[in-house]
Amino acid sequence: MSAQVRVAGVEFSYPDGRAALRGVDLVVESGERVAILGPNGAGKTTLALHLNGIYQPSSGTVTIGDLQVVEANFSEIRRRVGMVFQDSNDQLFMPKVRDDVAFGPANLGVTGAELEQRVQSALAAVGGEALADRPAHHLSGGERRRAALATVLAMDPDVLVFDEPSSDLDGAGRRELVSALSSLGLTQIVITHDLPLALELCPRAVIMREGRIVADGETRAMLVDATLLAENRLELPFGFQLGGPLEG
Repeated sequence: MSAQVRVAGVEFSYPDGRAALRGVDLVVESGERVAILGPNGAGKTTLALHLNGIYQPSSGTVTIGDLQVVEANFSEIRRRVGMVFQDSNDQLFMPKVRDDVAFGPANLGVTGAELEQRVQSALAAVGGEALADRPAHHLSGGERRRAALATVLAMDPDVLVFDEPSSDLDGAGRRELVSALSSLGLTQIVITHDLPLALELCPRAVIMREGRIVADGETRAMLVDATLLAENRLELPFGFQLGGPLEG
């Protein structure tokens, strides 16, 4: 495998001077699914927003495949890195779901049969064929999340980045989402407070605290380390065991 995402020595401060990232190093190989865990304010989303150039580091580099994330490469970088935001409404704004899915590739100049094929393939990848002609505001939370994912897949990305993908989903919506994500062969970076989701979806996890990566390894091994979880303000749901929820 080759490195799909490489973050080297990245530092970043907000305009008010508050340091958000403090020398972050991270390598994600092609096809890996990696969870980014940590308490609020750890720098997780800030790091994610460096992967497609929404934020740019004050020092250090971010590379996607063979391209450094710099302004000259933004157009291709933003095709390669698909961001699925926490609020699906940020990505669904057209009269019908198929229009939302077509929007990105159409802006790249894709038309006709190729555009229709992109739409159909993206919706099929998330089990969303039946959503094509429905307006987004008529969808359930889980359906909206899958429709938002389809809008990103239609751009033919190499890397998917998710910010709290399971937030506000009921049990059925969460299962649908996990099924969709598990079936995709793409490199995936999943920012989440949902530790069972991280365990189910991502063999590897990193933990961030105060702008630094403080742990990187097998997700299961991290989640059985009570001291590590406590130090980083992470907590499994009450009654949850690694084999599943407690019975009785």
